[in-house]
Parts: sequence; structure tokens; C-alpha cells
Amino acid sequence: MKSLKKQRRIQVIVITIIALALSTVLIGYAMRDGINFFRTPSDVLQQQPEKNETFRIGGLVQEDSLVRGSGAVINFIVTDGNNSVLVEYSGILPDLFAEGQGMIATGNFVDGKFIASEILAKHDENYVPKEVVDTLKEQGLYKNFDD
Repeated sequence: MKSLKKQRRIQVIVITIIALALSTVLIGYAMRDGINFFRTPSDVLQQQPEKNETFRIGGLVQEDSLVRGSGAVINFIVTDGNNSVLVEYSGILPDLFAEGQGMIATGNFVDGKFIASEILAKHDENYVPKEVVDTLKEQGLYKNFDD
């Protein structure tokens, strides 16, 4: 009788482990296309992404770089202190978007220019992406931003 109970317990434990492993694999497989990786301009320039790869780039909007083109086309430069990338966006910028402030853009890197499909601006006056703060700290350019 005892060996039958032991055998059932072992079966339940093995089935539970297999179910957990299978669910982990399925969740990872489902998320593979839904994850947008955050990169700094330095990361983008060091290891250029594929033309059709969608990702996020973040940093500070460089002062005096905002240029409004014809229609709703807007060009600006995003920097992390080391490197800068030209960003082109067609649409209406968020109300909180400004030069010298933090931002994150989603889009593709094509021919040396980041073509943004979405722009996210800071959520308060102290917002700067963590990766940018870390890069600025390394360079000694960190200006009392609150994390």
C-alpha cells in the first residue's frame, strides 16, 4: 500500500514539473515577437539592427535639433552623451516632448536614420530612461536627475 502512495506522489510531481516546463516554453514562444528591446544610440551604432527589426531607442532629445518638416514630419536627434542618432517621426508629438528631455521611440533603423512609429515622452519633469542615466553617469555628465 505504501509503495502505491509513493508511486502516485512521484507521478504527480513528475507531471507537475512537465506541465510547468511546457507552460514556460509556450509563454516564451508566444512572447518572442511581442518584446521590443530598448537600446541607446551607442548600442544602435555599435551593433546595427536589421532593417525590418522593430525596437525601442531612448535617450535625451539633443538641444536645438528639433526640425519640423513639411506636413507632420519631424526630425530630431536623440543622444546618450556618447553617440547620437537622427530620428524621423510622422505624427503629432506628445505634449510633454521637448528638447533636452528624455524620450523613447519605437520604430526601425533604416539607412543611418531611426524611423519612429511611436514617441513616448517623459512622464514627469525628472524622467530619464535608466540606461541613459547609467551612460551619463559613466561619462560624468549626470545632472542630478532623480531615478
